[in-house]
Amino acid sequence: MRHARDDDLDRIGPLLAELRAIDGLQEKSRGVFYRGSRACLHFHADGGDTYADVRFGGDEFERTRATTRAEQRALLAAVRRALA
Repeated sequence: MRHARDDDLDRIGPLLAELRAIDGLQEKSRGVFYRGSRACLHFHADGGDTYADVRFGGDEFERTRATTRAEQRALLAAVRRALA
């Protein structure tokens, strides 16, 4: 598992666009999102799969798969709930 590179992020372009539109998130570098001054979301790749590491409440990141559109919709819903 490695941090997502540009070509990995290209595959999830629509997801990144939706994340950029959420109030409360700021993209400091491509695919790395902050809530205030704290990193809260970034991506990894493993083979052809994409994973999101998400942290909103505690100190630890939680890894979730974000390869399919359904997985991406679930991630977006979780992010929106956390920021509501």
